[in-house]
Amino acid sequence: MHLIRGLNQLQPFIDGCVLTIGNFDGLHLGHKLVMNNLAAHGKRLNLPAVAMIFEPQPLEYFLGEHAPSRLTRLREKVIQFSKLPIDALLVLPFNNTIADYDAEQFIADILVKRLGVRHLVIGDDFHFGKSRRGNFALLQTKGREYGFEVENTMSLELDGLRISSTLIRDALLEGRLDQARAMLGRDYSICGRVAHGDKRGRELGFPTANLRMFRKNAPIAGVFSVTLTGLNGMEYQGIANVGTRPTVDGGAKAVLETHLFDFNADIYGRYVEVHFKKKIRDEMRFPSLEALQRQIKDDIGISKRFFAAQA
Repeated sequence: MHLIRGLNQLQPFIDGCVLTIGNFDGLHLGHKLVMNNLAAHGKRLNLPAVAMIFEPQPLEYFLGEHAPSRLTRLREKVIQFSKLPIDALLVLPFNNTIADYDAEQFIADILVKRLGVRHLVIGDDFHFGKSRRGNFALLQTKGREYGFEVENTMSLELDGLRISSTLIRDALLEGRLDQARAMLGRDYSICGRVAHGDKRGRELGFPTANLRMFRKNAPIAGVFSVTLTGLNGMEYQGIANVGTRPTVDGGAKAVLETHLFDFNADIYGRYVEVHFKKKIRDEMRFPSLEALQRQIKDDIGISKRFFAAQA
């Protein structure tokens, strides 16, 4: 898969392309269905299959810290896209220029002139352009004018509910990891580089690998049984806390701290992935560090029993 960061890096597709546009936050099973469908059209027309996303996501641009929490950061999204049958991922910076684009201008300048779209797969509730004037009906009209096909994305349902990033976000927030896993087709995970912390976990007797989350808010919170990958092809079991550490310092931003069982190696600077398996409890404030230590021991016991039952 070829990653294209902005229109300035875009080399014209000689014969055009097949295209889909969206946030694709989480890249759940419904999104994968779209990508497989897009790839099939690419094969039919002998054209590259291209996905277009925006960074930041439009609601983040307009709402800032009040925007819904993201399931996947850009790098995580790129990793998941690389596993799908598309030829290129076009990441457009969502800024004043894009936000002010007239819908007809967006179609003519970007979709037709720059990308040469021949087949477009898009949600029927998709809106774009200044004041969100662009919609599915406009794309159909312009498709007939410019000579490209427009197709509605297929929805995928689970237990009678349409799979969506919002539904997954709600499941994670409520600790229903099994439901989130069913919609994602994989464990929910967070990637990041292990960074130095304040060493408080080590002082408590439970050293942690701290990941910089680089997100305004997290879609998941609490204490979890997890596995960690990214180190020499191995999978390590442990517990993780996602939250603001109210007993220690109560910071404003959520942090991800992972304690691995029977592990003692220097992994600072390594890029790893934490996979969430089971929620143990909500994050809480304890009256003392000693009480927190006792709870962590209990959490570890619960997590080890969980993994033993999975073996």
